[in-house]
Amino acid sequence: MKTLKNLFTTIFLFALVLVSCQTASPPPATALEFALVSQVEKGIPVNVQMTAYRTTLVADGQDYTLLRATVIDKDGKEITSADNTLRIYVDGNAWISRNGEDEPLPSAIDSTGREYFKNKLDNGLCLMDFHAGTDPGKIKVEIMSDTLWPASHEIHTIPSDVVLMQPDFDTLTTSEKKIDRMIGADISFLPQLEAWGMKFYDQGTEKDAIELLRDHGFNYIRLRIFVNPENEKGYSPEKGFCGLDYTLVMAKRVKDAGMKLLLNFHYSDYWADPQQQNKPLAWAELDFETLKDSLKQYSSNVLLAFEKQGTPADMVQVGNEVNHGFLWPDGHISNLDNLAELLKAGVEGVVSVDPDMPVMMHIALGGQHEESVFWLDNMIARGVSFDVIGISYYPRWHGTLDDLKSNLINLSGRYKKHLNVVEYSIFKKEIHDIVFNLPDGLGTGTCIWEPLGTRWGGMFDENGEVKEVIRVYDELNHLYLTDDHE
Repeated sequence: MKTLKNLFTTIFLFALVLVSCQTASPPPATALEFALVSQVEKGIPVNVQMTAYRTTLVADGQDYTLLRATVIDKDGKEITSADNTLRIYVDGNAWISRNGEDEPLPSAIDSTGREYFKNKLDNGLCLMDFHAGTDPGKIKVEIMSDTLWPASHEIHTIPSDVVLMQPDFDTLTTSEKKIDRMIGADISFLPQLEAWGMKFYDQGTEKDAIELLRDHGFNYIRLRIFVNPENEKGYSPEKGFCGLDYTLVMAKRVKDAGMKLLLNFHYSDYWADPQQQNKPLAWAELDFETLKDSLKQYSSNVLLAFEKQGTPADMVQVGNEVNHGFLWPDGHISNLDNLAELLKAGVEGVVSVDPDMPVMMHIALGGQHEESVFWLDNMIARGVSFDVIGISYYPRWHGTLDDLKSNLINLSGRYKKHLNVVEYSIFKKEIHDIVFNLPDGLGTGTCIWEPLGTRWGGMFDENGEVKEVIRVYDELNHLYLTDDHE
């Protein structure tokens, strides 16, 4: 070290990373509050399920996180008597140990020549530690067992000289913007389903899909929007589904049905999620300052188009599942300063059109509290302003319902921001009960992902007839959206 200042900075950063490692809290192993709905003693396993409790680690050779592995049946319930043998594959600079141990698990070579770590479920559960190496990058972890559908995570390791920051918590306050309670549905696939000839029925009577959802308790529709999905490598080559034109048509249908609109900017021509956040082709070669300006102008121009049509958005997401960043490589999580600058540009574009527009930041970290804090602390401390924390919760990646509840309770207390489980599929009633019973009324909404198809939300059969499960939303609307419960 050349100066005492550099020495102090190094010690400070190491201490922050060390504290992050040492305060990892494992999930509840017994007496789960939601065990009756999320677990079964015996069953036929279909999938391996894995949660990585942090998916962003520091590449310093010391950072690590907990992995939780189970197997689930066709209903998504963990089988507590399972004793399956597990093969854990790690593609990248990292290794696996038993939980709380420092020695690598035993390894073997499969028939294709790939090395894997060996472990086994004990009473349906296997806890392991994932240890980061010293090379920053993306590491794929995959767990296989016999012929079951495997589980996988992508873990991003970032440079060891990362500067970690925290906000001044005394200055954090709840947004004064009007944020309505939401029971929402992302139905961005609807134009494609209708183009394929799909129709929707309620007790044999054909109905418009949006009106059908409204009549069963939904009050909000979430729509994703891509920049140029019609591009050759876009989401919808030549056709342009989920582009501006299609989304404007959908917005009119939403408003005509008397519902509210959450607009979800992906800022890409294709899917944007924790494993891929690629720039749209039109922005691929822009320098950083021009990229920020393009992001800001695009955000405002899209919202102005919705206003001009008379169908303004009621809430806006600046990015989709951005816990690993967006607009890679410029806005990757490995460059926290750049990421914050890009998010601020997006927010500026939104509020330039409507200063009262509620803005959501969306992270795919339902049960991962430590990583949620890492992301939110560093973005808020760098000046990113927003009103709602959006969370994805899929048990296959994001832990137990108990993990979700604990995360949301602690986030509400730490940041005093509204919280919304803006993507989920199963455990419909339980998720609403968790969200709408958060302290201080900070749980303000949910949004099921794509319930109109036959997968994921599972609310329609292959003939388009709504299933009985939709009736739960009639009850949830009465419980949480009526005047008595505002």
